[in-house]
Amino acid sequence: MKKIILFLIIGILASTYMVTAQNKTTPLIYEININREIDNATKIYLSKGLSEAKALNADAIIIHMNTYGGLLEAADSMRTAILYSPIPVHVFIDNNAASAGALISIACKKIYMRKGANIGAATVVNQTGEALPDKYQSYMRSMIRSTAEAQGKDTIFQGNDTIYKWKRNPQIAEAMVDDRIIIPNLIDSGKVLTFTADEALKWGYCDGIAESIDQVITSYLGYKTYELETYKPSFADKLKGFLMNPVIQSLLIMCIIGGIYFEMQTPGIGFPLGAAVVAATFYFAPLYIDGLAQNWEILVFIAGLILIAIELFIIPGFGVTGITGIVFIVAGLTLSLLNNTDFNFKGITGSESGQAVLTVLMGIGASFVLMIWLSNKIGSSGLFRKVALDVDLEQSLSNTNLPYYIGKYGKAATVLRPSGKVEIDNELFDAVSESGFIEKGSSVKVIKFENSQLYVEKV
Repeated sequence: MKKIILFLIIGILASTYMVTAQNKTTPLIYEININREIDNATKIYLSKGLSEAKALNADAIIIHMNTYGGLLEAADSMRTAILYSPIPVHVFIDNNAASAGALISIACKKIYMRKGANIGAATVVNQTGEALPDKYQSYMRSMIRSTAEAQGKDTIFQGNDTIYKWKRNPQIAEAMVDDRIIIPNLIDSGKVLTFTADEALKWGYCDGIAESIDQVITSYLGYKTYELETYKPSFADKLKGFLMNPVIQSLLIMCIIGGIYFEMQTPGIGFPLGAAVVAATFYFAPLYIDGLAQNWEILVFIAGLILIAIELFIIPGFGVTGITGIVFIVAGLTLSLLNNTDFNFKGITGSESGQAVLTVLMGIGASFVLMIWLSNKIGSSGLFRKVALDVDLEQSLSNTNLPYYIGKYGKAATVLRPSGKVEIDNELFDAVSESGFIEKGSSVKVIKFENSQLYVEKV
């Protein structure tokens, strides 16, 4: 009986092993679609896709590409991830691999193209399509050249001679960026190189022409039967990518700076500060998850908020404390966009720094425009009346006889923390509290007049 049971156990284990072995014999190909602008969202998709492919123990990864390019910083991160992937990464260019797309494609082990597809035109341009200064082009030339060199050389034996030939000629890659590069029988000076599929095949920048992913897998990778998995971005990935878009980040910065400003200018509203807090949360959360924003950078930002709060609630007016707070806020916003470690900026390119500074400056600039526009809207008729003070600030008086009101009693028309409005003899005046926070409706007494402003205390 024992022998029978033992035989059954061995049989079950053997069957399980055989099923597992059969499953392992089916190659797993992992597909990542890049059919949009190269940006932080695309970078996230690639990073998650590479991680999932590794977790599934995929045999090969294929990037299905159709893009006109995008952000250089995102493309640099993506090509680095591809070069260091433990699983071979191939690319199928369905239509276009221009600019940043060309850089990413060259980083792949093999390049396959559809008839009619193109690769090249990697000159760094601005939003209007104009080429940026040479310092940006120089960085791109170096990056695309080193990416081509990373593919290594082929060893060719001719008689007694051994010849080493680049698998992808770095000079050709550089010609995709610099119109000054001359390659005999290929391109003359004054033109940026772009390959068709046939041209790329001839010059070593295409390893095969195919009409589909299936043809790439079966005809070139050699897998007659295979299992295909495709990366599908989650809602969280899409949201994270959306929030990390430089334009969206600038808008969030606009809300942060603008919200803080209006909270300082119109004490008692509360809505602007709430909007600033929400915007700051959306700004820092994806950066923190992505490893860009470190704890100390967020603390610098929070320290800035605390300093401004001290200026609002404790120190009358606006001076060194408030200015320092603004500097801290701007520093925290900017540093969180840079991939530095403990204030070590080694490895961060000038392009990355410039992008971070530009993003923050765009947000600050937009916030100033918002401040000027909303300053004329808040408190007037229309939509913004709902977030304005209940008291009509347009009725506030600028009285040249303000010293006359010293010693008079009135009430706080708004919260004073320490600035606000007071009502005396049915008239409104700007005032500053000398006795700390004063609630709306509290009785106050005018104790002095300085700098065209009344100073009051709670009674």
